[in-house]
Amino acid sequence: EGLSNKISFTLADVCDSGLEDASADFVWGEDAWCYVVDKEKLISEAVRIIKPAGVVAFTDWIEGAKGLSDEEAERFLKFMKFPNAQDLEGYRNLLETNGCEVVNAEFTGRFAPYVDLYLNMLNMQLTYDALKLVGFDQELMQSMASEMTFMQRLVHADKIAQGLFVARKKS
Repeated sequence: EGLSNKISFTLADVCDSGLEDASADFVWGEDAWCYVVDKEKLISEAVRIIKPAGVVAFTDWIEGAKGLSDEEAERFLKFMKFPNAQDLEGYRNLLETNGCEVVNAEFTGRFAPYVDLYLNMLNMQLTYDALKLVGFDQELMQSMASEMTFMQRLVHADKIAQGLFVARKKS
């Protein structure tokens, strides 16, 4: 409370926001940058708009410690509608290349339990709601369940994960 005069939200293209250079103290993203095609341009734009010593902080779905085979990556990306997937070192390198000191870059360890919870909820509680969303198309529902189970296996095999990144722009 009491921050409404200090916070502003802007709806814009994340790779070309139109915001002024060094106009923000903080850029935040939550599990959404995985949908952006040009991660390099995204990070460049985030760093461009923060002030010196400003912070870029985000979580994102990334390739896990064990990596994906080409076939796994193709199937996962197609199902999730992600254009590509970054990994921990990739985001770290992009942040550093764009003039940031990476304060934190780690796997959160929270991803697998939430994927399990989501699948359990779909199977035990929200089946009707999910079916309604897909027009009660049983074949589509089974196909989606198969892909979610595939994703669950990838998560538990450390092939996909959620990454947490905090970086400070160098002064």
